[in-house]
Amino acid sequence: MTGVSAIKADTFEIPCRDGLTIRGEVYKANSPHGSVIICHGFKGFAHWAFFPYLGRRLAQDGLTAITFDFSGSGIGADRETFTEAEAFAGNTFSRELDDLELVEDFARRKQWINGKFGLFGHSRGGGTAILYTAAADANVNSLVTWSAISYPNRWSREDVITWRKRGYTEITNSRTGQVMRLDTDLLDDVELNGTTKLNIEAAAAKVRVPWLIVHGTADETVPSSEAEHLHSLSRGVSTLRLIREASHGFDAKHPLNEVPPALEKVVLETAKFFVRNAMAK
Repeated sequence: MTGVSAIKADTFEIPCRDGLTIRGEVYKANSPHGSVIICHGFKGFAHWAFFPYLGRRLAQDGLTAITFDFSGSGIGADRETFTEAEAFAGNTFSRELDDLELVEDFARRKQWINGKFGLFGHSRGGGTAILYTAAADANVNSLVTWSAISYPNRWSREDVITWRKRGYTEITNSRTGQVMRLDTDLLDDVELNGTTKLNIEAAAAKVRVPWLIVHGTADETVPSSEAEHLHSLSRGVSTLRLIREASHGFDAKHPLNEVPPALEKVVLETAKFFVRNAMAK
């Protein structure tokens, strides 16, 4: 990791209208071929395990990489700790799509993006990236999703009934052990918009740019069948890569003290994919 870790990042903050903040960093390539925005998933954050490594690797290969924490991620100013419980409790898919639009706009004003750009998403961030790419006014030239979800409603009927009755639900963060509250905002958003602007399956069928779909066959969070489903919906533009026996995070652990073979394999292919499509513009 020596050569990659030598690449430094510049930090930035984007204020949101309701007082929350999008915090991120940009890994600048010396002679950029293009740019990539990177989206983390649910309970994820931009400094988790492989995201800084991916950002630096893209920059090393000539792509300006932009990583950030969604404003409702719950991650505080230290970029590592879940200290913004209220933000996490009220986060939604729609808010993340709005955040992504703010990041794109900010990056354009900073001239980190000129013209079209690549978009990356992991897990729920993959679903967000698919939705954003399929939007009529998206300026995306290539898409990569790792371990992406194919539908937004991830809860059983019984869970929803209890969630509604209590007015919130609780989940445990496996990394920190924290019990984290989710208000009904997320549930409301999915029930209201799940068949329209949050319909990931319909969005997948609308994607018209080169798309690399990567998934581990031993994914413990999102089954690899969802990758196969997304691929079936997007034939003609997508390439499916199933990584044998790889986990949801491609065997990465936080902090990333060493790069496991599965992760190195998908990072290498992802970087080549983005570079190839940036150069084809």
